[in-house]
Amino acid sequence: MMEYSPINNVQNGATYPSCLLTGGLHDPRVQYWEPAKFAAELRHNHVPESSGPVCLKIDMAAGHFSASDRYKYYKELAFDYAFLLDQLGLHTT
Repeated sequence: MMEYSPINNVQNGATYPSCLLTGGLHDPRVQYWEPAKFAAELRHNHVPESSGPVCLKIDMAAGHFSASDRYKYYKELAFDYAFLLDQLGLHTT
């Protein structure tokens, strides 16, 4: 189990890519504190000068399958794409 666990395999002083970690408050499968603990572990152990940002987004109304209505789904998808495009440097200044 320890070999599979992402939080137990974070290496001190390593360079990590940009991360957008998401979770839902009402998720019965992955509790909201799991992505929070992983974000804290990455932020504590990564090299800030060479690693990308570690962002955490917890949806206070969603469960495991995220948004249930169409427009909220599109809003969350737009947020994900905005993060991706920003990290690729495809944003306007």
